[in-house]
Amino acid sequence: MAGEEEESLEESVRRLAEQAKELNDAAAEVTSKAVKEEQTLRQRALSLDVSISKLMAKIDKRLDHRVADKLEEELNRARCILVDGDASSFFPGRAQGRFLRMFIGPINVRASKKDVQLKVKEEYNRFRDRTALLFLLFPSTLLVLKSWFWSGCMPAFPVQLYQAWLLFLYTGLALRENILRVNGSDIRPWWIYHHYCAMAMALVSLTWGIKGQPNCAENQRSVELFLQWAMMQGVAMLLQNRYQRQRLYTRIALGKAKRMDVVWGETAGVVGQLWLLYPILFILQGFEAYIGLSLLQTAIVGVVSEWQAIICGILLVSMAVGNFVNTVQTLMAKSRIKAKMKRSKSKHELD
Repeated sequence: MAGEEEESLEESVRRLAEQAKELNDAAAEVTSKAVKEEQTLRQRALSLDVSISKLMAKIDKRLDHRVADKLEEELNRARCILVDGDASSFFPGRAQGRFLRMFIGPINVRASKKDVQLKVKEEYNRFRDRTALLFLLFPSTLLVLKSWFWSGCMPAFPVQLYQAWLLFLYTGLALRENILRVNGSDIRPWWIYHHYCAMAMALVSLTWGIKGQPNCAENQRSVELFLQWAMMQGVAMLLQNRYQRQRLYTRIALGKAKRMDVVWGETAGVVGQLWLLYPILFILQGFEAYIGLSLLQTAIVGVVSEWQAIICGILLVSMAVGNFVNTVQTLMAKSRIKAKMKRSKSKHELD
């Protein structure tokens, strides 16, 4: 009896081992077939993209402008389908930068499915929404406490806690934006570099002792200015998240933007938003440069002798100049697009 039971168990084990091997062979066959099919689709996608580029170049401007515009629109729509649909995974992705490799190593963070890529974008938007509100509440709370409870002199710990939160914020934004770029988003490199500079400034600020009495008002003047600037930045972020994202969804629906695109730091929507957002952005950039120059002046005059004042001043001025240049470039690009649309409209009216 014992011998029969032992043989039965051996047979069951042998059968299960064979099934596991068969399943593994079948999975390997399916994987190999999928790789071959993926390679075929990748070649077709690249060939189709090249064909669209060649055909786009062949559209002669001497053609009737209505025909030319219609053909260009059709080709742009076809390219949008390629780069914004499931076929986008068959195109070569952007190389991962050193920043990503430094934090997560040589791991491929590009999603193969479009729905996964869109979830990455949705998480980025949720992170921006959460941090925009905190960007406004955190510094305003510190300033209120300074006036009502701390007798005009902030203790070091709450300020350093805020600086540690800024380091977390900008590191999180930089990581998410690098991953978005790898997955096909159009984030400009400058805004990622801007967050690198902000990370460096927050890290340097953590090593900078917050001085109190005597002369607390003079010692903490730069901290107070920075908190006021941060409140304005929080308001600007809330406006961008609220209004510009609606405009971006409209552009995506019209085929003028990709689903992986996100709201930039200088992006604006319709005319009413231009009059509201751009003045705020320019004021923020001027205020940021003023704080940086004030820090450099105090370091040069000798009021503040710490090296952190020089580094933070240089970083603030650099970020202000970079933001201003990118904002102006965006305005110029928008004006060129509008001028082109007006010329096209006038030609249609003449015909």
